[in-house]
Amino acid sequence: MAEGMKNVVLIGFMGTGKTSVGRLLAGRLGCAFHDLDKKIEEQHGMSIPAMFAEHGEPYFRAREKEAVRAAAERTNLVIATGGGTVKDPENVALLRQNGVIVALTADVDTILRRTAARGARPVLDHADAGDRRAAVVRLLEERRALYEDADITVDTSGRSPLEVAEYIVQATRIWRK
Repeated sequence: MAEGMKNVVLIGFMGTGKTSVGRLLAGRLGCAFHDLDKKIEEQHGMSIPAMFAEHGEPYFRAREKEAVRAAAERTNLVIATGGGTVKDPENVALLRQNGVIVALTADVDTILRRTAARGARPVLDHADAGDRRAAVVRLLEERRALYEDADITVDTSGRSPLEVAEYIVQATRIWRK
């Protein structure tokens, strides 16, 4: 990405590939990869699950907004957002000012498979197997309109992160200028 080009902002539900696709995409575009959740964890010295457990979701969402504001001021980034970042319209507006919003989607079975590990997904970790499916379906429905507001949407089900990254390189070509 040349000097001053727009950011590519990856939004989407947990398990849709924002981090794995984001890393590859940043490499293909020649820019930095910026994982909002990792930046929040580094800055505050604790994991997001620990933040949820010790301080609650409102505390985490406030830290997330700070991280969004800082990232949105920069250029030449591929930004991977947390799954719930789009719940705050101000976050989306900030990210859109200097970026093209790309929603990554996946079907429920793909999401369940990709998020099977416990401990990293505070929103799902308390549910048993049947409840996890119900929780994913419910949350996807709650956020559907938020994800549909993206500039570009890519279904990652059955596609490798590299395939998705290559598609985004082509799809965002006109936006990044």
